[in-house]
Amino acid sequence: MLEYVTDADDPRLSDYTRLRDVELRKSLEAERGLFLAEGEKVIRRAIGAGYPIRSVLTTRRWLTQLTDVLGDATVYVVTDEIMSSIAGFPVHRGALASMERLPLPAVETLLKGGARRLLVLEDLVDHSNVGAIFRSAAALGVDGIILSPRCADPLYRRAVKVSMGAVFSIPYARMDHWYTGLEQLRETGFQTLALTPDQTATPMDAVKLRDRVALLLGSEGDGLSSHWLEEADQAVCIPMSAGAMAAGVDSLNVVAAAAIACHGLMRSADFSSEQD
Repeated sequence: MLEYVTDADDPRLSDYTRLRDVELRKSLEAERGLFLAEGEKVIRRAIGAGYPIRSVLTTRRWLTQLTDVLGDATVYVVTDEIMSSIAGFPVHRGALASMERLPLPAVETLLKGGARRLLVLEDLVDHSNVGAIFRSAAALGVDGIILSPRCADPLYRRAVKVSMGAVFSIPYARMDHWYTGLEQLRETGFQTLALTPDQTATPMDAVKLRDRVALLLGSEGDGLSSHWLEEADQAVCIPMSAGAMAAGVDSLNVVAAAAIACHGLMRSADFSSEQD
């Protein structure tokens, strides 16, 4: 159903208000149970993953791009100027969609659902980093992701955009209790590996992986907390070159580290042999 809107302050567009105000958006989206998908590809992936459409905001020239998947959804059509005014930035991919959130599974459900390789994120607060890690995990075949209570929202617009919709293709759950969170992993047979920049830790490629493994990744600044480092079965690292270390380059950012570690997690000889 098309509705042409000529005023950026029209109350029908309230789902799209002040998109650059992070705190407002987090509050509004939690209160209304929604998230925003930006761009044709991401919108298609959200719909394909089963998220119901609340509405779509687009311009005339992008109308035909999504008609095959929108059904009878409400589509607000505005000018390019109004679109930019509402969003606060150029919407190069033509459309924004307000989507209904689905209930998250409990951590127990994810752990008992046959997953063998998991990421566990502790207090990553940057939405772009969370989105990029989801993309790497999905691309490399990780079975799921568990978030600590303070981790950034994977369905926040920036996270969804950076992940290119990968947040819709990999199951995830959020811990209720951070302090005892790793106990749940151990109780269901997961080996817990704590990724650290400390070069005295065991190199990732040298670890003998068990049937079920959870890789722990820490926050952007401080890394994993001392509690999780101590609680984990083993601390592991990605070896840095001696030359880089001498020049003061002693670590990778969390996104690069996650991608490399996920590749090691999924490409290990032990894991491959278990699947044969």
